[in-house]
Amino acid sequence: MTRALPITLAAGALALTLASPTLAGEAKRSNFGTLPDGRAVPAVTLTNSHGVSATVIALGASLQSLIIPDRNGRKADVMIGYDSLEGYATKPEYFGATVGRVANRVAGGKFSFDGHAYATPVNNGPNSLHGGTKGFDKVLWEVVDTKSEPSASVTLRYVSPDGDMGYPGTLTTLATYSLDEKNQLTIEYRATTDKPTLVNISNHAYWNLADSGSPGGAMGHVVTIPAERYTPTDATSIPTGKLPSVAGTVFDFRTPHAIGERVRDGRDTQIVYGRGYDHNWVIGTAVTAQPHLMAKVTEPVSGRGFELWSNQPGLQFYSGNFFDGTVVGKGGQIYRMGDAIVMEPQLFPDAPNQPGFPSARLDPGQTYRNTIIYKLVTGAKR
Repeated sequence: MTRALPITLAAGALALTLASPTLAGEAKRSNFGTLPDGRAVPAVTLTNSHGVSATVIALGASLQSLIIPDRNGRKADVMIGYDSLEGYATKPEYFGATVGRVANRVAGGKFSFDGHAYATPVNNGPNSLHGGTKGFDKVLWEVVDTKSEPSASVTLRYVSPDGDMGYPGTLTTLATYSLDEKNQLTIEYRATTDKPTLVNISNHAYWNLADSGSPGGAMGHVVTIPAERYTPTDATSIPTGKLPSVAGTVFDFRTPHAIGERVRDGRDTQIVYGRGYDHNWVIGTAVTAQPHLMAKVTEPVSGRGFELWSNQPGLQFYSGNFFDGTVVGKGGQIYRMGDAIVMEPQLFPDAPNQPGFPSARLDPGQTYRNTIIYKLVTGAKR
């Protein structure tokens, strides 16, 4: 006969103990380093119970690391970037960064808005790129909230003053990164303004699903993009305004293709202009209320991959064409052409100067929103 042990816990404490689940998600704050002016750069690492973790740093509200297991359970960091703050501060390259106030290119760094002429700094040939010389990727954001179970998340804030990089209005932006138990990494941008302005914010994560240090690069990644049309550009990467069909071109990813199959096909002038893929695919004609599928990416050897969902109408797909071996990144790895890819859900490039494109206008009382969801595949079934 077995004798029951006496219970000494109070009934309420026992109920609380039995009802408390093991933490599924955790957000853990640390220090990533200190800027030359003495400001500390916080980092927050989000984890779930499936071996996935994401680290976000406050400089540029950037995704510094994303660790995912492969089909054999081997974990690897699939974000290329730097191991320490020094690289992000001195040669940022937009690694994992939040880009804005107006992401992508603005022709000549000039635009007209509500009858006034504006200029934003030129930093990409004759054009302005990703908000100018000091866009959102190069400022220190404030960590305003972290949460753990059931999903781990961090929210950062940046207040861009009126006239910042030439743009009108004080813009308050929140960037929230969250990781859930379905292996979904979500990035949500929200912004409000006190004057009419232009907004197009996205994330510039560089993916190599084989491993951020993989010597084979990302050209074996298989991509599907459900777009019927794309926006061809001139030689300086500014859209012509035309929206031709992808049919019969190297831009047709309606069925899966490895990036390396056609990325160097110089018979297409657009590939010559971009030195590969650096173009916008037309997924829709307007921002939608709910996210929709933007792309699928898989890495056949590791089994890692993701589905990309967003509420945005455009997808900028960049195949890492301008890496030239002058950047030494994580683990001392030299980054070369094609070592990683970028997929940025956003409005179309040069939207401020293209009346036929979805508008980047934001008025007081409105809230800008870009929801980006990476439905991660870890090699096993999701």
